[in-house]
Amino acid sequence: MNIIILGAGRVGESVAESLVSEQNDITVIDMDPARLRLLEDKLDLRGVVGNGIQPSVLRDAGAKDADMVIACAAADETNLVTCKVAHDVFNVPTTIARLRSSEFIEGDELLSQTGFSVSHVLCPEESVTRYIRQLISYPEALQVLEFADGRASLIAVRANHGGALVGHTIGEFRERYTRCEMRVVALYRLDTEMEATPSTRILAGDEVFVLADTDKIRDVLSAIHNTDKPVQRVMIAGGGRVGLRLARSLVGQCEVKLLERDKKRCEYLASQLPSSMLILQGDGADEDLLEEENVGEMDMFLALTSDDEDNIMSAMLAKRLGAGRVMALINRRAYADMMQGGTIDIAISPSQAVIGELLTHIRRGDVAAVHSLRRGAAEAFEGIARGDAKTSKLVGRRIEELKLPRGTRIGGIVRGEGRNSEVLMPHHDLLIEAGDHIILFIPNKRLVREVEKLFQVSATFFG
Repeated sequence: MNIIILGAGRVGESVAESLVSEQNDITVIDMDPARLRLLEDKLDLRGVVGNGIQPSVLRDAGAKDADMVIACAAADETNLVTCKVAHDVFNVPTTIARLRSSEFIEGDELLSQTGFSVSHVLCPEESVTRYIRQLISYPEALQVLEFADGRASLIAVRANHGGALVGHTIGEFRERYTRCEMRVVALYRLDTEMEATPSTRILAGDEVFVLADTDKIRDVLSAIHNTDKPVQRVMIAGGGRVGLRLARSLVGQCEVKLLERDKKRCEYLASQLPSSMLILQGDGADEDLLEEENVGEMDMFLALTSDDEDNIMSAMLAKRLGAGRVMALINRRAYADMMQGGTIDIAISPSQAVIGELLTHIRRGDVAAVHSLRRGAAEAFEGIARGDAKTSKLVGRRIEELKLPRGTRIGGIVRGEGRNSEVLMPHHDLLIEAGDHIILFIPNKRLVREVEKLFQVSATFFG
């Protein structure tokens, strides 16, 4: 695809990096020539210096032949106008805008073709908040991803000493917990993917990806970790957009303490949150403050400021002082890779949280959801089987007959709609039916195109 990206900031760079790796033709527009030169040296893309709201700049970037424009500049108004110009002047079929304001909702008339012509909305702050909420709901997980409107979930867990997984094969674990029908779709050891067969023995420290019915996820986690202690006390360092969104979402669910350095911001936070939430002016890396506020009694500590180094330091300090689980918001990929799984339990990448939503709009075939795994190296992919035995490579075939790319595995199948739907495990003789939602693990992004072809029906299908 020919894709134009407006904005070479952190989100724009992450989007460009992800899309370039899939052999798309990428052009990035930004006002800063130095930043563009750095991107051009690092990635196989073209940079255009200028203001993306100007038709002449979009023309220089190749808007006439573009399949998509992704506007992720810092200002909402810039992104809205760029989408409008791209659609109305150059007939770009798909426009995606990064919008921080919660007042612009995808599908609203204001964003329709008679309005700002925005096909899809991306909000990294909302994506990160949703991601963190899932981790608070399932505190033993490293990652929680939903499929088929929430009917099935893929969870990543760390195999810890004393847990039910360690020392057992995948087959033995499944036999011991027959009440929790699940599928181990991937296993990583020291950042290397291991073959996930019934005879594979799990060791302490392994990262295990398990797919199951969402209603059974809590049972699966308690089986793996022998514990199911809910998060009740949370401390948040950083009262910015993400911190405020998260605090609002936790009202009535958790006891929350929110630390914010800026006095005026503290006053604003106090006006936006209920009096039951304690707003404290102070630095999340202040050891005396953390001890005074009993950080060691917290079930979870979240470092959510806009500064990576501050987040790393405060999260590590909180862990040393006894906090249960600690998470840090880290924008730089190199930092996140170094910190994940060490003193810091989970390193949250804002750009990676939003990449999956973006990829859903780019994938070919009937794609319902895409989630980025392991910093974008792998993917969890949900596609819908269409057609019939004559027009589809999937419908009417048993699991064992499917020609999947090497290393790609089916995690589960969701059949039916709404309350009548059921999550099926991919046994070898299961027959694929039209309308089935098939959830796959793709270990390498280079295999994505082959997977997409499986979900494309032949020209004779018009259903």
